[in-house]
Amino acid sequence: MRLSRLTAVTAAALLTVGLSACATSEASTDDAAGSAFEPITIEHALGTTTIETKPERVATVNWANHEVPLALGIVPVGMAAANYGDDDGDGLLPWVSEKLEELGGETPVLFDENDGIDFEAVADTQPDVILAAYSGLTQEDYDTLSEIAPVVAYPETAWGTSWREMIELNAEGLGMQQEGEELIADLESEMSEAAAKHPDLEGKNAMFLTHVDTTDLSEVSFYTTKDTRTMFFEDLGMAVAGSVKNASEGTDKFSLTQSAEQADAFNDVDVIVSYGGEELVTALESDPLLSQIPAVANGSIVLLPDTPLGTAANPTPLAISWVLDDYLTLLSDAAAKAK
Repeated sequence: MRLSRLTAVTAAALLTVGLSACATSEASTDDAAGSAFEPITIEHALGTTTIETKPERVATVNWANHEVPLALGIVPVGMAAANYGDDDGDGLLPWVSEKLEELGGETPVLFDENDGIDFEAVADTQPDVILAAYSGLTQEDYDTLSEIAPVVAYPETAWGTSWREMIELNAEGLGMQQEGEELIADLESEMSEAAAKHPDLEGKNAMFLTHVDTTDLSEVSFYTTKDTRTMFFEDLGMAVAGSVKNASEGTDKFSLTQSAEQADAFNDVDVIVSYGGEELVTALESDPLLSQIPAVANGSIVLLPDTPLGTAANPTPLAISWVLDDYLTLLSDAAAKAK
């Protein structure tokens, strides 16, 4: 059981950090510029976290949180291995590999999270802080991680943290709030410039279907306004379909399922994005109910592969720049078919 050695491992980690403190105290006290670190208190959905000293060893868990320290020039000591879209099997998505190479950093310890958080592996990296502003941590996960180091969890909803909030909270946990704000501004500017090249997307209503079972179209699942994939549409100059917004009201879930018999509720959808191949389009167009959705009737569908391109449709700090032009082109091609 992963928790069986956690207490002992944590104690050993703390002892090691304590023994090494003397060797690093001169370098870490007040920094070269003489500015003292002010303790940080962060409130989030799972509690309140106080970070007393500037973190030097940064670990991250769950999806993409490592991209914030990397974008700010810090190589984590440990982070979650990529478990979707990793086309070469090295546990790193291409934009992460590129950033590590740019920074001249070695690959961090990669946590295997296929069966949940590996608490012992996290403890072994002896972190000063654990970043998880975009995550699905349970209260139990949070409490266990907090035995290792201060944890920055999500602000309100599991897996509902926007890329902006991910940067804001994780950067604050690093004591780099201003740098985080500058990163957000840079990305917003980049997206605005790129979207301006595709004016045809303005006003187009979009919907993001989850992985569709083409053998059973009696119901369809879609990402709500709580999911970052849906939030991304508005960054790119599009609109989230009103039908999706209405269905999302009053729920904290990042996806919902609706009967195909109610497909007419989505008669305002101009563009559909989903994962899959041409067999998905064929199945949707052949279905007597779903084929009535305007986006299906017009063939205004973006198909995302299970590759880094498909992964990056979920916007994260480093993936946005990597995918922006390609994703906008796909959306623009689909929007051109809308009537």
